[in-house]
Amino acid sequence: MTRLRPPPAERDLDALLAFGVVNLDKPPGPSAHQVAGWVRDLAGVDRAAHAGTLDPKVTGCLPTMLGDATRLAPVFLEGRKEYVAVLELHDRPPADLEATVAEFEGEIYQKPPRKSAVARRLRTRTIHDLDVLETRDRQVLLRIECASGTYIRKLCHDLGLALGTGAHMGALRRTATDPFDDRDLVTLHDLADALAFAEEGDEEPIRAVVAPAERVLEELPAVTIAPSAAEQVATGAPVYAPGVIDTEPAERDALVAGFTPNGSAVCLGRFVGDPDADEGVVVDLERVLV
Repeated sequence: MTRLRPPPAERDLDALLAFGVVNLDKPPGPSAHQVAGWVRDLAGVDRAAHAGTLDPKVTGCLPTMLGDATRLAPVFLEGRKEYVAVLELHDRPPADLEATVAEFEGEIYQKPPRKSAVARRLRTRTIHDLDVLETRDRQVLLRIECASGTYIRKLCHDLGLALGTGAHMGALRRTATDPFDDRDLVTLHDLADALAFAEEGDEEPIRAVVAPAERVLEELPAVTIAPSAAEQVATGAPVYAPGVIDTEPAERDALVAGFTPNGSAVCLGRFVGDPDADEGVVVDLERVLV
């Protein structure tokens, strides 16, 4: 019989680290991949994965998933990102600066840079909000809320062309990646200190910096599954209507999270059926989390 996880609040330290997430404040210098490796080694888990690549010089919000929580990485492809960036103009800012910047809100076209790991074909990305926070000489401080996969460096280049001055990206900091933001960031030093206290028997610091992985799923529609059905899902079966206890509203093909009644995550999948029906598939599996 498959062993389901206990409720998030009742897990021991080993279970927390085996299915946890750290809202990490990435420092400048190392790559996101290097930081994830350091977190893995510090926590003593077999694997760790970061949520969305940040270039070595970029700092800020880098949620890092531990152990089985690495299976939750697709969730971060669905949410928004927020950045604060310094736009370095190559000439003095024009009088219509703010009006020109505002024109970039909405859908824009971008081609990934030459150094990108993805195919360099033209695609659309959504800029939800683009605000000028401050200007000083040739520097413009921007707040950018955008869809996942937006290239901020390319956005800054295109803003420079539209402004007629030319521009490039200076400093960049990510302040949010749904559902995490910069209000409770954890440094690598915080994590190392908390783990040292845990070795001495004080678990309070580590429980303050490592959250149960269910936090990643907070903004996804939830499907509550009976424990007996969850055991079948854990072996790869889809979620059938008779095993569904409750559902939150979701559009067809939306990414949803499956939970047992005690709040423990079971799966990620796509909402495909009617939960009120007597039979049929309600959720097609994408990732089993047990």
